[in-house]
Amino acid sequence: MRPLRVLLAALALVPVLLLPTTPAAAFDGKLNLDVAGDGATGVTIRASYADGHQLETIVRLVLTATDGTGDTVGPVQLEPSGEGQGFYTTGPILSPGRWQVTVTAPAPNPAEAVVTVEAKAEQAAPKPAPNNPVALTKDRGLRSGVWWLIGGALLIAAAGSAVLLARNRNS
Repeated sequence: MRPLRVLLAALALVPVLLLPTTPAAAFDGKLNLDVAGDGATGVTIRASYADGHQLETIVRLVLTATDGTGDTVGPVQLEPSGEGQGFYTTGPILSPGRWQVTVTAPAPNPAEAVVTVEAKAEQAAPKPAPNNPVALTKDRGLRSGVWWLIGGALLIAAAGSAVLLARNRNS
């Protein structure tokens, strides 16, 4: 009965081993701020540590912007978006035109980025073609790969269980 418990414990750890890992220690120091327009009237910011590691904590970023006519936006405190670690978006805050955008981060991770952003009037997204075979193929391929991985793990688990049960019966 003991080998069966060991096998079950090992199988319980398989999902944990498949999770992505992150560094254990937080990084201190200066940040890199990559600031760009979002293609319309918003701004996107990607923040990472200067050594290239991703942010592990929330950093409070502040954005200010000035256009050529003297109009200003901000200061606006930015909140992290749900689109990824260290990724911030403003949403539509600029009017169409050329803007000088400044994004700053306070201590203990000081940073400042100043860029020129060309804000454009939002355009309607193109409608996807019905039954796009390329999109369907990519989606099916991803799902198929996941099912092969799950099926392989189950097959290995079943084979291991059969071996352990056969040994247990012979002892």
